[in-house]
Amino acid sequence: MNILEIVLKAKPRELPEEPKSTDHASHVVELALLGYPELAADSLLNPLLVGRLPSIIGDIVRKLNFIFEKTYWNEKSLSQDKILKRAYAYDVLIEIAINLYGIERDWVGFTDYDTIESLNHIYNTLTRWEELEASEYNKPQIAFAVVKKKIEDMKKVMSGDPKRIGMIAWMGENIEKRLSEENPSVSFLNAIRDEIKSNIYYIMYRKGMCRFGNDYAIGLRWLRHLGYVQVSTNPQLAAIAYRDDPALWEKLREYFRTHKELLKNIDSRKDELAMTATMLALWPNMEVFRPVAYLLDFTDGMVSYQLNPNVANSYEGSVRDAVTIYNSTQEYLEKYDKYLLWGWPLDIERGRPNIVFKVAASSPSAIDITRKLESMGIGTNNTVTYTVSQEVKLILSKLEGMAEAVKKGIKTTKNYETNMGGRLDDHLREVFAARLIKKALENLENKTEKLAELANSLGLNVDAESQVWKGPTGWGWDKEAKTLDEKIQLVASRQYIKKLTNEKLAEFLASQKVHGTTKEEVMKFLEEWEKAIGMSGTLVARRVWWIFFHPENRGKWIAYLISNFNIEPEKAEEILNNIDLLPASKRKPMDTYLTLARNNMTNTEFPNHQLNVLKTSREPGFNLDAYDNAIMKSSEEELVKKLYSLEDFIKAYELTTDLKNILEKVGVDVRNMGTNGLNYEDWGSFGSAVKTMNGFTEAYNVFRDKVVKIAKEVASEVKTE
Repeated sequence: MNILEIVLKAKPRELPEEPKSTDHASHVVELALLGYPELAADSLLNPLLVGRLPSIIGDIVRKLNFIFEKTYWNEKSLSQDKILKRAYAYDVLIEIAINLYGIERDWVGFTDYDTIESLNHIYNTLTRWEELEASEYNKPQIAFAVVKKKIEDMKKVMSGDPKRIGMIAWMGENIEKRLSEENPSVSFLNAIRDEIKSNIYYIMYRKGMCRFGNDYAIGLRWLRHLGYVQVSTNPQLAAIAYRDDPALWEKLREYFRTHKELLKNIDSRKDELAMTATMLALWPNMEVFRPVAYLLDFTDGMVSYQLNPNVANSYEGSVRDAVTIYNSTQEYLEKYDKYLLWGWPLDIERGRPNIVFKVAASSPSAIDITRKLESMGIGTNNTVTYTVSQEVKLILSKLEGMAEAVKKGIKTTKNYETNMGGRLDDHLREVFAARLIKKALENLENKTEKLAELANSLGLNVDAESQVWKGPTGWGWDKEAKTLDEKIQLVASRQYIKKLTNEKLAEFLASQKVHGTTKEEVMKFLEEWEKAIGMSGTLVARRVWWIFFHPENRGKWIAYLISNFNIEPEKAEEILNNIDLLPASKRKPMDTYLTLARNNMTNTEFPNHQLNVLKTSREPGFNLDAYDNAIMKSSEEELVKKLYSLEDFIKAYELTTDLKNILEKVGVDVRNMGTNGLNYEDWGSFGSAVKTMNGFTEAYNVFRDKVVKIAKEVASEVKTE
């Protein structure tokens, strides 16, 4: 029998509506044998079990060992039932052990005694089971299959992108090299322990240097062990999850088969079907972070869900979608929590979704949407945000909404203000590159011909004689360029010029004596500008964080909340503590290290960026302590001065008049912050916003069309049955 195939294809059975457990050990064993070893392991992440864990592990081992030994004595031949029972037994003990190696141990408060004794029990048991297997079939094949499945799960991250590798996949490859065929489960645990303990994210989190989130929809359980407490998604990332894990498409098909009401009038419910498909991908994410949410009292463990970009500018449409998703998620999680929180006190509320909604600041309606959702106790994560004025205004709306919630007795949750620094950098880089290219073409008669030469050298294949040039922009959508200016913008886009220090660009500029007569002279000029533009997003993040969360200003905001909304000091503290700045769309490791903060900060990371951050930490001379509270470091005046020649940087970096007046009343020193920031009515037309929303909308529509196609296929199958 192909043991690995059986283990890989195993599907859990439906959970009964109510647990039938009599104690923690029976609860864990029952869940594991139903096919939920991860949920079983997570149910032990219970503060009430501190000091009792080793005894409970012993009870679990006794029950599982009886099953294991029984199959040894009574079933000499391999059957699918025997394989799965043993696989689940291995799996649940491995998952419990990984939780004890990960940050979860700290969240629960397990002692050294709890951890060491429990791990000893687990290691001794796994060793014995592997010996039994080897005596039967020469090698512990089932143990190996369980471990192999876990490694394959790690390697799914970014598997659909052959040009990049994610940190979790890289860790999986390292672990695989250390596997022993004689002791697969024990060697796996030793390898994963070392990978966790030596990882820079685990180290930073344990030191309290920052919180971290994942800008990707899969691989989350492994990241949770490192201390990750958030996942951020958007339409593009939902589609990528289905790309990297094709099993999700079959899961969606099965869901449609069992919810036939969704297959009626398909063309009129396209958005509903897309929402369903997205939630199927996100519910497992919420399950991964459920223990975090409960152990940290909903101050972490949140999953960000992006609302339909087609209705992003509609107050009613966005709030309606958010409430619909929130209610369906709550219904789903109420059943899940019966199992996860078995043995927890009954006064702990079950089912509250650990979800925050990504509200796109592509129009001023985001202000009212944010305030409304927060007033209902539903967290928000503002996105499509690049500027100080956007982020300050939206944090003010969070404060107002959260104050209304706490006055009604509703406990607030962690929420986020995304700073899409990398996308601001990208936009400014494109603007500056286009300016340089235009200057180089200024005195040429054959402008289009020369531009076509540059385009082709950069990888954009065009014909100078063609009236229309078309190509990907690097923002998730294709651009059609007809005029010379549009063609310059296309050539300057991030798809072709990811950094200003592009050799082809430098050669082109030097040939026209723009900022130098040699490639070397031009390259020096470009290096200086690349450094400046590459700090733009960080500069915005530092300014916003300073305004609200710097020790100099925190007390002022506490006083503001108390006096303006008539709430108690501890509630004001709760509100302010539950707002985190969320630097996103990183382009280089320093984008993370330079935005580390010990409070009110969650850095969200893309998988390949995580790997770059990890590798940077292992370079000779790297000093992590140098970046402790790096968000508080003063900005380089020369960089800011240089960037002030870019109009869109000024819009991104300065305040508006009304915001300056509000902050002055609070007592925040804004004398040098200017008032030429992006106005509310211009949010949607800002370059970064236009480019991002085009990409989000395109990705959403493509994903929606694929989901609708699947729904129609299933409807046809159901009709012919």
